[in-house]
Amino acid sequence: MSSFSCEAVLFDLDGVLVDSTACVSRIWADWAREHGLDPNYVAHITHGQRTIETVRQVAPQLDARKETDRIEQQELNDTDGLRVLPGARELLTALPPDRYTIVTSGTRRLASKRLRAVGLAVPPQMVTADDVTHGKPNPEPYLAGAKLLKQDPRKCLVFEDAPSGIRAAQAAGMPVIALTTTYRREELPAAVAIAPSLAAVKARLQTSGELLVTVESSAQIECVER
Repeated sequence: MSSFSCEAVLFDLDGVLVDSTACVSRIWADWAREHGLDPNYVAHITHGQRTIETVRQVAPQLDARKETDRIEQQELNDTDGLRVLPGARELLTALPPDRYTIVTSGTRRLASKRLRAVGLAVPPQMVTADDVTHGKPNPEPYLAGAKLLKQDPRKCLVFEDAPSGIRAAQAAGMPVIALTTTYRREELPAAVAIAPSLAAVKARLQTSGELLVTVESSAQIECVER
């Protein structure tokens, strides 16, 4: 078992708390085919970054804002296949509400819709695509998350599943536990630990006031030397 002390925990949403792979892949594959793009490539790179940045990357000739609004509306209308990921509900319940938040590349409307669809509480405050100028892998979203919780970024622990999100957290000076829920282990940049899901993670508030987050060794996790 590996243990990490921190003051707050920041969670990515899709691929960490909520499995949205089915609807995300479906919507982006249809959009890619419509514009003569490789559906598999587009669906693969969209994870972990804002929709507008994916559109700009793969189809710079299009009106990125118009396409983003269109894709988001489809995502809001499509909740088929959404499910809570293993361990997410239990871990969120174990954390004091003022010691964690969600930092997502989706909009506030979309994040709230997906959380409610799988029966998870919507945090009173979270960082979304609406709140930042630069999305992941820029550190701005995670720095905003630390500020929201009034915590030193270096004392925040992040859970991420996408390379761009991991790079964003690391650039913000935050240790990251990477989950292999979306990408293969070899696609994930260095993290303090790699686990299959939040089912391998436990957390409790210590008498010192710090949070103790543990990752079970029985879950075939890999702890990375730092």
